[in-house]
Amino acid sequence: MAFASNETYFDQKATILGSFREKDFDNYFEFSVNDDNNAAFDDYPHKIWVSNEANPPGGMRPYRYGTVKKSVAYLCVDEDEFGLPVLEKWSIKGYNKYVNKR
Repeated sequence: MAFASNETYFDQKATILGSFREKDFDNYFEFSVNDDNNAAFDDYPHKIWVSNEANPPGGMRPYRYGTVKKSVAYLCVDEDEFGLPVLEKWSIKGYNKYVNKR
């Protein structure tokens, strides 16, 4: 299970969008708006939260940039020798769009 950081929830930044389960291993993930100012990842509208730790080991971010659709998610998992994103495609289930009920 990987939950988005607390600051993404509705009582703070309100960038949280929803959740899903990765189909093969049934792991749970949340995703939020990509609100970073990083032009290299402008084509990826979401942050897919893959770690509950604020600062995971190895200097990695707790999220991956990507695109989440209703039955598939595309995650940027690395970059190639030209600095372009390397994508991984996940089949997903249980897509759940969160609603802000304020």
